[in-house]
Amino acid sequence: MPYPATGRALKVLVAEDNIINQRLVIAMLSTLGHTGVVVGDGAKALKCLTKLQFDAVLMDVMMPTMDGLEALAAIRAQEQSNGGHLPIIMATAHTEPGDAAKFKRAGADGYVAKPIEIEQLQAELARVTSRR
Repeated sequence: MPYPATGRALKVLVAEDNIINQRLVIAMLSTLGHTGVVVGDGAKALKCLTKLQFDAVLMDVMMPTMDGLEALAAIRAQEQSNGGHLPIIMATAHTEPGDAAKFKRAGADGYVAKPIEIEQLQAELARVTSRR
C-alpha cells in the first residue's frame, strides 16, 4: 500500500542507537517521501543540529552517551537563547501510561511507540510540522 507524502518533503534527524531501527525508520521516511539523517546518540544529535537544518527530529528515549530526554532538554535550552522551535518526536519501546504527557512536559512535540508503525510516524510528522 503506497503512503504518499502529504505536503512537502521533510528532512528529519533520526537519533537512534539501534541499527535495525535506524534502517527501518529511514525506509519509512523514504516511503513517505521524506529524507533522514541518522545519528547514534543525543550528543551526536546536538552536534549534527549545529551543522545542518532539519524540519523535525525523531528522538529515541534510551540511548548511550546522552539519552533522548537529555538531548531534548539541551535543544530546548538552546532555543531559549537563540529563538526558533524544532519539532521533536520522542520514540520509546518502553511505553507506560502517561508517557506522552511526560514527554510533552519535557518539551517534546510528539510521541511514537516502538515498534514504530508507518501510519503513526506519518501522522505525527504531519501534526508536528503543520504548526510551523
